[in-house]
Amino acid sequence: MSKPFDDTPEPPRKKRSFFSSFRSSFLTGLVVIAPIALTLWLIWTVAGWVDSWVLPFVPLWLRPDQYIGLNIRGVGVFVFLIFTILVGWMAKGLIGRSFLTWGEGMVQGLPVVRSIYNGLKQIAETVFAQSESSFDTACLVEYPRKGIWAIAFISTSAKGEIADKIEGEDDKTAVFLPTTPNPTSGFLLFVPTKDVMELDMSVEDAAKLVISAGLVYPSGKSEQPTPIGEVRQPPARAS
Repeated sequence: MSKPFDDTPEPPRKKRSFFSSFRSSFLTGLVVIAPIALTLWLIWTVAGWVDSWVLPFVPLWLRPDQYIGLNIRGVGVFVFLIFTILVGWMAKGLIGRSFLTWGEGMVQGLPVVRSIYNGLKQIAETVFAQSESSFDTACLVEYPRKGIWAIAFISTSAKGEIADKIEGEDDKTAVFLPTTPNPTSGFLLFVPTKDVMELDMSVEDAAKLVISAGLVYPSGKSEQPTPIGEVRQPPARAS
């Protein structure tokens, strides 16, 4: 059935004022410039901080500023990288491992220093060790109650005393449930494996979803919030 002809004129569109166009261009430029500027500023600041710690230990005859008269930022970072690589290369050898074992034995005899050293060593091994496994699968778990789903990352299956103490014969999986907008903090949960719903999206996409509080989805598009009291209806099918 054809629709009747509607000769009602369309309302005229409002022209954007110069101030609105100026504000839109400014905000767009700010979105582009801010991440680049903050990244460069952070690199510049960290390089200067490392230089202030490392350069006092570098002999004067090895500093470029003594020959060209300019303070080149980043020399301390380069020296730190070379020194760290040499230490790591020596630590892999027999002499380096023996010296490291001897040094750790001396540290273990100091009560206060021992606690600080062991804590820092455990953190360093967890963050920087290449042999440690990392999150490779994102998932959904019901938290904090049934019917409410939260994004988490699968760590490993429950083992040892944890698996023995938890009641039930079902297998348990350890998942890390991050908080929004800071995904570095969160909760370690031991959930029945059958209640863990694995996702196809990558860990990076899931982290973006958590950090953005649900605004940035894996497709790369921003999800517009639904106004209060308005329910989105599916598009009508053509008859």
